[in-house]
Amino acid sequence: MAKIESELIRRWLNGWTAARSLPEAESVGSAGDGLRSRCDQPGREVEVFALRADEDPASLTRLAAAVAAARQTTWLTVPTQRPDAVEAVVNAAGLELLHRSEWLMSADLGGHPQHAPAAPYEREVRTDGPVTAVSLRHPSGEVAARGTVAVVGADAVADRIETDPAHRRRGLGRAVMGALAEAAVAQGARTGLLIASEEGRRLYSSLGWRREAGLVIARGPAAPSGR
Repeated sequence: MAKIESELIRRWLNGWTAARSLPEAESVGSAGDGLRSRCDQPGREVEVFALRADEDPASLTRLAAAVAAARQTTWLTVPTQRPDAVEAVVNAAGLELLHRSEWLMSADLGGHPQHAPAAPYEREVRTDGPVTAVSLRHPSGEVAARGTVAVVGADAVADRIETDPAHRRRGLGRAVMGALAEAAVAQGARTGLLIASEEGRRLYSSLGWRREAGLVIARGPAAPSGR
């Protein structure tokens, strides 16, 4: 299972960096322990993704130590079937635990459910290269729900799926996901990948997405000023 997880996280990361126009991730550690991505977000300048945490716990120990010593604020994301063991390593390294309720999920896009947005919402679909953005607008002009998908090869990575709180419980998330899947299939994608929050997981599961691994997400201490 660990090798499957590492392959999926590599594929997800390829699409995620494309969706956000980020540089290609770089390998971390001589043993292929993980991948490093420059996020360039305040408080999240760099993110490291573990590839072998369950297969080789020592690799996680090395990554956690490197994140703790990083000069920029660095996050560590660990796909795992053993969250308790991962959390223990993260705590031992002095990292701050941020999330333990997110999941790496996948889906067969060929049979993905389609849902038209309910009236009075209108759908907008814009594609720029490998990235498609879907927005659902209220007649007032307000964006009620949105999301993006990036297609890399046969994979489509969904990202930033959001519904405005004032427009929830109207099936808009399902409509966005259906439109993203439709656009991805038109570009040759067969498999969908995403990282889901607890709230998002319920939506995606209802649409046929499968849980592949849990995620433990931690953050290294901020570098002191002038360091």
